[in-house]
Amino acid sequence: MTELLVLCTGNAARSVMAGFMLDHLQAGRPGVDLHMVTAGTHTIDGQPMGMRTRAAMSAIPELADVPFMRHRSRQVYEADLVRAELVIAMEADHVRFVRKQFPEAADRTATIRRLCTDLPPAPPALRERVAALKLADALLRDEDDVIDPAGGEEAAYAACVSELWMLCQQLIELL
Repeated sequence: MTELLVLCTGNAARSVMAGFMLDHLQAGRPGVDLHMVTAGTHTIDGQPMGMRTRAAMSAIPELADVPFMRHRSRQVYEADLVRAELVIAMEADHVRFVRKQFPEAADRTATIRRLCTDLPPAPPALRERVAALKLADALLRDEDDVIDPAGGEEAAYAACVSELWMLCQQLIELL
């Protein structure tokens, strides 16, 4: 089983969306066995997924019946990063956070957009393909960030879900 850590700021919207999306998308792929963990760089632990996040996710027909209620926000911990074969960040600042706070995981951490662009398809194994990217030294670009809907209206959440749905569909093909 491949351990993936999906990381955003509050673990309330983007990482949760991407985690549920990747988990759903892998279910239809034989031979793909991913374990998804989501976390945040600055969280209030134990918070459920917000109404706007749930509503935006439910608007995607393929996700309409996914049970979102089990999510509770949580801070990222060193143990999460040790287990993760790949850390999928929602923005460059999350990668910067990992590089500063957990430098030993920097070589396995990138934005989802960067991974969709740079990660070659299998074979070889994911670990080898990620290592070849030399992520600890990769240039970080704010234009690789996923839209942050926090504090926004429904339209901001819908735009974020739409963006992530496209990126997650691309990324699952590469994992």
